[in-house]
Amino acid sequence: MIRRLKKNRAAMAAFWILAALILLSVLGPLMTPYSYKEQMISASGDYLKNMPPRIPFLKKLGIARGYMTLKDRRTDYLSDPARYPEGSVIRVFNERTASSGLSYCDVVVDYYRLRGVDEDVNFWLGTDELGRDLWTRLWRGTRISLLVALVAVAADLVIGTVYGAFCGYYGGKTDLILMRVCEIIRSIPNVVICSLFIMLFGTGIRTMILALAVRGWTQTAQIVRAEFLQKKNSEFVLASRVMGASDLRLIFTHILPNSVGPIITSGMMAVPSAIFTESFLAYIGLGIPAPEPSLGTLLSGAWSVLELYPTQTMFPAFTISVLMIAFTLLANGLRDVLDPSERGKN
Repeated sequence: MIRRLKKNRAAMAAFWILAALILLSVLGPLMTPYSYKEQMISASGDYLKNMPPRIPFLKKLGIARGYMTLKDRRTDYLSDPARYPEGSVIRVFNERTASSGLSYCDVVVDYYRLRGVDEDVNFWLGTDELGRDLWTRLWRGTRISLLVALVAVAADLVIGTVYGAFCGYYGGKTDLILMRVCEIIRSIPNVVICSLFIMLFGTGIRTMILALAVRGWTQTAQIVRAEFLQKKNSEFVLASRVMGASDLRLIFTHILPNSVGPIITSGMMAVPSAIFTESFLAYIGLGIPAPEPSLGTLLSGAWSVLELYPTQTMFPAFTISVLMIAFTLLANGLRDVLDPSERGKN
């Protein structure tokens, strides 16, 4: 199986990207001296909010230098060292004179010097509107989002597999009643379920996992049910039944191991959906409470300053996109390996 998976370049690229992101979610917050909830303060006592990215080894290449463009600044103020310390003004352009006779311009500044930040202080992805380091918050948020999604999907697989196995194996009225219950649960929107859980248990990681798991198992149950309906009358199952195997032994020892491929594929496909759902719920304010970050809360906080500081939105949005694409590509690769009849299909 591993040999066939290695031949799928897209799946292997997705695997290594996911491995790198998971590693960064663990080690990323340890790579800087800043806490995810610590508000940075300058020497003058001001919060260092909305600082642009500055990375020392990229600064020499003209990237992430900590520069920022300020619009509509009075030209006569540029010579005031109290407003613009020495070395803070990099470039002046688009000079114009207003009807009042005052001269205005746009100016590129070294924002770190402008705010009086020491040369040895660097925020690799900048800071947010409260002065918290975005690099630390991004990777801690990625860790939280992955944790919520993976635990919720694991619970979905366990519940959905057991539920679908009994539906498919026993069939008849048992299948009819249980699948109607499954369809009713699946018809309830995630927002409604999450809102009810928040009302009952409050906000938090545990509540988010429960809210995602309550509804997410239904798809797995339908997939497992279909596999059991197809395989329960197979020759190897009939032979085991003749030899006196119990129902539980037939379900968990004979039929279920032969259905593991679609179950694994279903679980991998469910992870990006869970990540997106968690991010969406966090974005609309139904996620993990502050100061704990997740990718959704980072996007929600950056939305209000999108036009002025687009990088605050760009980094978590890019991370969510890469996670979802990578999990989808890896799931497609596993599907092709575990189910040859689906090979080449999208």
